[in-house]
Amino acid sequence: MSKTPNTVFPARRMLRRLGLLGALLVLPTAVLAYADLLPESLDMLGFDLGDSPDLPHVARQIAIGAPLKIVAFGSSSTEGVGASTPANAYPARLQIDLRKKLHGMDVAVINRGIGGEHVDDMLARLDRDVIAAEPQLVIWQTGSNDPLRGVSLDHFREATVSAIRRIRDAGIDVVLMEPQWCPKLESTPGASRFRDAVRSIGDELDVPVIRRADLMHGWVREGKLTTKQLFAADGLHMADRGYALLAEAAAQSILQDAGPVRSPEAVAE
Repeated sequence: MSKTPNTVFPARRMLRRLGLLGALLVLPTAVLAYADLLPESLDMLGFDLGDSPDLPHVARQIAIGAPLKIVAFGSSSTEGVGASTPANAYPARLQIDLRKKLHGMDVAVINRGIGGEHVDDMLARLDRDVIAAEPQLVIWQTGSNDPLRGVSLDHFREATVSAIRRIRDAGIDVVLMEPQWCPKLESTPGASRFRDAVRSIGDELDVPVIRRADLMHGWVREGKLTTKQLFAADGLHMADRGYALLAEAAAQSILQDAGPVRSPEAVAE
């Protein structure tokens, strides 16, 4: 799938490795998640790990077979406006897809989407709806309502960067999801700048970005569904088939960014 390229920052990678190594000294079971940080003799454990993953907390849960909790944070297209039922919203579909791809591992995706919200609305509930849930991962869908509600681009960028740092300081991985492609947003002056801002923030902070607009164009171009099938009757939100494809793409992105970690069948405590 298309995603924001991850720019490699050597200093950040080194700090991340040192942090992970410190965690290994405190949490013995975490050795299974990051065997590349340990003596070569531990390669016998059967883990094939390359560079430090972009989603280290997700990687650890997968590696030791522990429950994985994800918060889907955002506005209406996270809430599932346009879907026929809540079960067809992308977070619910993502939970099913990840459980299948992880062979029945305990995965919970909590839907914390509220329609119509811009960045300040979401930040007002960041502690309550995201950090307090203590997930390993937050998928933050943002930037859709801000141009519609007159939020300045500079404020959007500053608030988003600050919130990402707060989430990471709480020990939670972050994936950003950019605004959707739709006629209403395309006709809104400056809307594309918010999409580009989400991508550039991802580059600057080394945060993976799900490029939803590119994905949606690709689904139509590749004949996976028609434009009419992609959108709900309001022409703004996705319908069931679009949400299903989004969930599939999100699952692939998460597992890619968690790195080449193989989940063991059993882990001795």
